[in-house]
Amino acid sequence: MATKAKTSAPPYHCGECGWTTAKWVGRCGECQAWGTVVERTAPKSRVQAGPVTQKALPIGEIPIEDSQARTSGVPELDRVLGGGLVPGAAILLAGEPGVGKSTLLLEVAAQTAAQKHRTLYLTGEESAAQVRLRADRTGGIQDELYLAAETDLGAVLGHVEQVKPTLLVIDSIQTISASDIDGVPGGVTQVKEVAAALIRMAKLRNITLVLVGHVTKDGSIAGPRVLEHLVDVVLHFEGERSSRLRMVRAVKNRFGPVDEVGCFDLSAAGIVAITDPTGLFLDTRNGSAAGTCVAVAMEGRRPLLSEVQALVTHSAAERPRRTTSGVDASRVAMILAILQQHAGIRLHSHDVFVSSVGGARLTEPSNDLAIALAIVSAYRSRPLGRQVVAIGELGLSGDLRRVRDVDIRLAEAGRMGFRSAAVPAERPEQIGRSRVMDGLRVVDVDTIRRTLDILGMSEDDAAISG
Repeated sequence: MATKAKTSAPPYHCGECGWTTAKWVGRCGECQAWGTVVERTAPKSRVQAGPVTQKALPIGEIPIEDSQARTSGVPELDRVLGGGLVPGAAILLAGEPGVGKSTLLLEVAAQTAAQKHRTLYLTGEESAAQVRLRADRTGGIQDELYLAAETDLGAVLGHVEQVKPTLLVIDSIQTISASDIDGVPGGVTQVKEVAAALIRMAKLRNITLVLVGHVTKDGSIAGPRVLEHLVDVVLHFEGERSSRLRMVRAVKNRFGPVDEVGCFDLSAAGIVAITDPTGLFLDTRNGSAAGTCVAVAMEGRRPLLSEVQALVTHSAAERPRRTTSGVDASRVAMILAILQQHAGIRLHSHDVFVSSVGGARLTEPSNDLAIALAIVSAYRSRPLGRQVVAIGELGLSGDLRRVRDVDIRLAEAGRMGFRSAAVPAERPEQIGRSRVMDGLRVVDVDTIRRTLDILGMSEDDAAISG
């Protein structure tokens, strides 16, 4: 009897998730990524043992002096990186177009060159003259800062061989291509191979490599997923076009924490690090107004005070409007339902508008209490006062749940001059108790109804702010 022929593996596969198909398609049927399906290459012959580049040593004998982090000259970036730029490290900075990636890295390059560390800035998106004009505007002209416009990988490696920099900036990885590799610049194959070659070169020469990456519509880094695995640090540069505030977040960091955030101010004169950004999210009015409350959000390890504003008006429409800016719309809808069910605040016939101040994005559940108090204050037309902060997550049963880093949040509020705070009680015996902490009078509460009673939002009482 004839034996059944052995079927071969499908000739095409997805470079992102590994999905296979018998014919080429433009979109992966598994992860839905575009342009990631490529033809399988023939397996190479078995690799034989060869000469080693460096002798293996006991781990205790490995020298670490050459891998000590040095400052980038930008304190907020050093904070996110965990100390500064590490020689031999590969850093990927991704962000939306126009957010200020090139401006930030030009500032980093200029500050590094000012410390007498030779820096090479290679641009593939602009001409060298355009980058020079921006450097003139931002004060980035330094003798040790070298600039060139290149899009070929061989030319890039040639510049590195000639300049011998300690910091290499590639703007951007999607514009660099290798002539001996199939695919268009920015394609999956090109980006993967070019990045691997640059990272390999940086490791061998102990050069700090910074790559600029593009993002897709959903905010993820464009290109193959393996790019994020190849590099040592992945940073996301974020910011609203309507605001000058920019934030750098570490998504991956082999040399430091991944929950740190750096804040910057982007203007026509360049980009400036903001070491104390709390005041950006607070209204500067001297008096108090109804419909405002201050929350204390955690951006990484940094507490930021942010003001929440609310407006509640009667609605003639069958379906009242629920409009938000800077806060989660679904979370506001949940808070409105909790207020109606457990606090007797009837808002089914009112339009509700909730917004944050200064372009801050309040996504933490710990901001629930501040949002709820701002809405009730607007509904009652009764101000809470300018010296009250509210911290706590609201449960569906109307209870207040504890959040992380309450002590750090209260310390920041006390430093900013606030005098009163409402926080979730940690133990039943603390409910309703008032205590002094970091210069604040802290009131422990357990439910939203009890909070409104203490703050004078349910009866004609005075608020605790005085």
